[in-house]
Amino acid sequence: MGKIVEVVDLAARYDDKLVLHDVNVSICDRDYLGVIGPNGGGKTTFVKCLLGLKNDYSGRVIYYHDGVQVDKIRIGYLPQYTSIDKSFPISVREVVLSGLNRQKLMFGGYSAEQKEKAEKVISDMGLSGFSNHPIGELSGGQVQRALLGRAIVSDPELLILDEPSTYVDKYYEAKLYELLNEINRNCAIILVSHDIGTVLQNVKSIACINETLDCHPDTGISEEWLMRNFNCPIDLVGHGNLPHRILKNHH
Repeated sequence: MGKIVEVVDLAARYDDKLVLHDVNVSICDRDYLGVIGPNGGGKTTFVKCLLGLKNDYSGRVIYYHDGVQVDKIRIGYLPQYTSIDKSFPISVREVVLSGLNRQKLMFGGYSAEQKEKAEKVISDMGLSGFSNHPIGELSGGQVQRALLGRAIVSDPELLILDEPSTYVDKYYEAKLYELLNEINRNCAIILVSHDIGTVLQNVKSIACINETLDCHPDTGISEEWLMRNFNCPIDLVGHGNLPHRILKNHH
């Protein structure tokens, strides 16, 4: 599998505070990387650097297409859920189609093929029948699904998901990860989550970001690895599709 992103000696600051340093990692085609780490450890900053949303960093973020270095690649992004303006007049269809803004026709809007693609994605997200509904009328979980549809409608080479199961019920959470497994057949995925148990059951490899990045080539991580990277004791026990986390007392 070919490399699509390479991060070299990345370091970044916020308000003169160093939040990331010595970050090195490569993402290859059809990788499925779970990113975990404590709050404030730099996960969101790392994602912003990958997306080109933060430019004041040192080091390099290099993109590749078919083995050739390029200026950018197609990246789909589902940010952490945030409240939206319930009165904003935009439909579910328009939200999903907005993921194709860079590809729409110069004059005349979206093509028939693009509209058909958007309807398929809406169906895949479990939102059939909601295409014309204002986004403000949807539940939190339905909004999250619409935003995921926007992230994947452009057939990205890399999909970045920041806490994708927020506000999603358990039934759809299982469907979500089934869908991500299908997407992963043609697309690399970076999944950022605080839910270690769920991450370990779905991804192929794991990375912990706590100022720097420590990558583990698979999901068979030890308690010692977690303790070293989180700087606090963690026990993790998995039971099939019902992962459980137990945090020991710590300061």
